[in-house]
Amino acid sequence: MFVTDLENCKEFTAGDGSLLRELLHPDKADLAIRYSLAHATVKPGQTSKPHKLKTTEVYYILEGEGIMHIDSEAARIYPGQAVYIPPDSRQYIHNTGNIDLKFLCIVDPAWRKQDEKISSKYLLEH
Repeated sequence: MFVTDLENCKEFTAGDGSLLRELLHPDKADLAIRYSLAHATVKPGQTSKPHKLKTTEVYYILEGEGIMHIDSEAARIYPGQAVYIPPDSRQYIHNTGNIDLKFLCIVDPAWRKQDEKISSKYLLEH
């Protein structure tokens, strides 16, 4: 049995500027999984940097509210919602609330640095 605790996962600033804690990754533990699972936080009023992944990603919103941007589309997001992000889509999320926006990130196949491209220009589109 493998059990991990969010508080025991080291927090770091991801390439997109969000605060991240990696919970599960097949390269970091002997796990028979293809995906990675991370917990992300975006502070009130903050926006993650636009970026693309070569892989599929899903956000599951835990706390807070915001606006999710995928390519030319934008939608309000709230706790209990899941957002599917297709491969090679330009994505970023803006926290419109007054508390931390917290969400899970599931990347399949598992996240790899070489599969992510952070936009060199930080453009807000809202």
